[in-house]
Amino acid sequence: MIGADLLPLLTPADGFALGFTLLGTIALQRAIESPRFPRPSVSQIMSCYRRDWMREFVTRQPRLYDASVLGGLREGITFYASSCLIGLGGGLALLADTRPLQGLALSFDLEADPALLVKAKVLFVLAFLVNAFLKFVWSHRLFGYCSVLMASVPNDPAHPRAQMRAARAAELNITAARNYNRGLRSVYYALGAMGWLLGPWALLLTMGATFATLIRREFASQSRAAIIARLDEDDAA
Repeated sequence: MIGADLLPLLTPADGFALGFTLLGTIALQRAIESPRFPRPSVSQIMSCYRRDWMREFVTRQPRLYDASVLGGLREGITFYASSCLIGLGGGLALLADTRPLQGLALSFDLEADPALLVKAKVLFVLAFLVNAFLKFVWSHRLFGYCSVLMASVPNDPAHPRAQMRAARAAELNITAARNYNRGLRSVYYALGAMGWLLGPWALLLTMGATFATLIRREFASQSRAAIIARLDEDDAA
């Protein structure tokens, strides 16, 4: 019933902007996470370092440094998950009273949208925040599993199960990082989706800027150049 009431309020420009947003998020995720993509992303390059980390972990004594790194990763995830909850609380409050957002449109000399359409726009932003929160929670749990696997690696590097368990810990670490990165991208998308509050053309602009930022950071940033240069040097050696 709500959908039937909402559809007449959406313009073709709204449909185009929403399609651009959804297709863009899917395409970008595949490009970033695909190991067969011609230009590897920072996330893919870091997966190689994570496997190297676990190989070094087997012979490192003591292993306190590895525990501190893993603890720092989990603390960062906790911060972002808590931030998502705060954002969700604010969004739910706006659903109860859309007048502040309608007043925001008027302040930009834009026609105020009907309350139902404003709620739909807020829900669109909240959908990204919910996805981000769920990804962060699952990533935090996977890093916990990873810490248990790392603790089960025998102290003797020559033990027959040492390398095998370290390799399993590396794959679990990579999976946890993948979910963490998906959560971060969802936070970016939530910020970009807020442009829809100012209209479909603003959504196209903000989401285009969001996609461009993520593409640059994953495929053309200075940090990527430094990371992959080091990896190439190691391979050459």
